[in-house]
Amino acid sequence: MNNQQELNLIGAYGPWAKSLNLEKLPSYSFRNSEITDPDSWRDATRKLVAERMGAVDLGSIPKVTVHQTGTFEGVDFEEITYQLPSGNPTKAVILKPENVQGKLPAILGLHCHGGNKFLGLEKISRTKDDIPPYVQAHHNTYYEGRAWANEAAKQGYVVMVHDAFAFGSRRVKIEDVPTSIRKGITDFSLETEEQIDVYNDWASNHEHILAKSLFSAGTSWPAVFLAEDQMALNILADREDVDASRLGCAGLSGGGLRTVMLGGLDPRIACAVAVGFMTTWADLLLYKSYTHTWMSYVPILPQELDFPEILGLRAPLPTLVLNDIEDQLFTLSEMEKADKILQEVYAKANASDRYKCTFHPGPHKFDQAMQVEAFGWFDRWLKG
Repeated sequence: MNNQQELNLIGAYGPWAKSLNLEKLPSYSFRNSEITDPDSWRDATRKLVAERMGAVDLGSIPKVTVHQTGTFEGVDFEEITYQLPSGNPTKAVILKPENVQGKLPAILGLHCHGGNKFLGLEKISRTKDDIPPYVQAHHNTYYEGRAWANEAAKQGYVVMVHDAFAFGSRRVKIEDVPTSIRKGITDFSLETEEQIDVYNDWASNHEHILAKSLFSAGTSWPAVFLAEDQMALNILADREDVDASRLGCAGLSGGGLRTVMLGGLDPRIACAVAVGFMTTWADLLLYKSYTHTWMSYVPILPQELDFPEILGLRAPLPTLVLNDIEDQLFTLSEMEKADKILQEVYAKANASDRYKCTFHPGPHKFDQAMQVEAFGWFDRWLKG
């Protein structure tokens, strides 16, 4: 090992911590030879993961309000909101090819984190020419200038993108928390890029408070993400223009994390594409937890499943993992180990042809070449 790998985030305690649970097959791993019934294993393990994360029930499908419709660059759009049991109404956008009739396959587009909680759905979708420079900069940095949800819609899909918990319309507002944790901020208008930057800095520092508060409530950030993403999937699947038997999901980074959870735990996802978020618990323990947020962690679960095995719960359903070779958020060797784990899971499920992992050159991103591969994977499994 090189010096970077010999050193670890918790020093002399690293090897000991790894030895506790991460040097043997996790107890619920499908790779264990004694597990021979995939259906029983999957049902029991999904139930276990839901318990570990503190699953949240958001009730019945809420009423959807359509605020604006139109067409932008060959894509018909609907801007909608719906009210969940807590917080401000969730904003979402529905995208589909212009002038197309009948039921189409559908994709739930899961936006990234990107260090920006002021933005949500705008990170991967677009309904007008005139967008703020900071939105275009986000597209340029992570998506090679494209709103990838629009590009997917052009390929013949109904695509829904919604603001995730703590982002965009679902963000925690500074004016709603005690003065003692506002960091001296008194301007809540968020009308300028400078004000937005101040908010995003505050929201980043607020993550540990939000995560600990959720733990104290008996739940976790992944559980809330999953519940809200499943509600969005309910709304998407319930549409008259959607074929609910052909549903997919995809996302980069934080959206990749959400793809792991939603794709692994909700059997309605017929095809999943996880981008820029695949590694092992050992990578997070020893090397890379500092590059990630509090949104990734489910206490105790590493005893029972390695991280890629959460996504592996969907085997034999089609799954594509896209990685970046120079991704600064992960260790390459651990991304490669995660790939091998998923290869083993899919081989045991007799579905090796339904799993693919590709390593693309470059840093953390979902660029046009990766988008083309993702759309081709969706076409293969949702249109065939």
